Amino acid sequence: MKSLKALSALLSYPTADLQSAIPEIGAILHAEGLFAPRKQVKLEPLLHWLAEDDLYEVQETYVLLFDRARTLSLNLFEHVHGESRDRGGAMVDLLETYRAGGFDLTGTELPDHLPVLLEFLSTRSRQEAQDILADAGPILVALADRLARRESPYAAVLAALVDFAGADRTTQEAKTLLAEAMDDPTDLAALDQTYAEAQVMFGPDPDAGCPAARDMLSRMAPSSAPAAPRAPALN
Repeated sequence: MKSLKALSALLSYPTADLQSAIPEIGAILHAEGLFAPRKQVKLEPLLHWLAEDDLYEVQETYVLLFDRARTLSLNLFEHVHGESRDRGGAMVDLLETYRAGGFDLTGTELPDHLPVLLEFLSTRSRQEAQDILADAGPILVALADRLARRESPYAAVLAALVDFAGADRTTQEAKTLLAEAMDDPTDLAALDQTYAEAQVMFGPDPDAGCPAARDMLSRMAPSSAPAAPRAPALN
């Protein structure tokens, strides 16, 4: 599914190469038709902004959104494990799953980085990708909602993923994340305090772990069909 790889690129740190690839990305999304037409139309402002705006301004916006605001982090396990020891163990399991599927990380991003997960899922079947994204649904729902409230064009990517996965915003896990106050990326003191706080836990048993992270990892157990190795090109 090239469309998931295309969304992976759109959620990655903006570069000149990404800007030049926007026409190709748009063509892939249109040709494959993986997402509902209404969701695809809403991606157009993001494609235009990434292709046409000043690269340095686009990069600054990206950093403020995703690197300076914990509640908008694209590192999925951060939303449920914070900086706890559990997050490290979950990422080790995820990395092993990638390797078992013939998918090797070549960059510096963490295994739970959403663009990395999407690139991995682009090598799997549609049903498997939908199931895994549905397990991460509460996080995707929260990210889509927070980006929409900031009126960010990136909200369209998360909304497309929520729709594709059939994620339910009425689950207790989603409600817990949606109830969190959003970070102000310009308030550095508040951000330091937010990162220092304990991780979000779902359910009454603190030893049970996060259902979203646990279920996602169980879905990603290696199957008999190996995934294609990671490749940098979209085609």
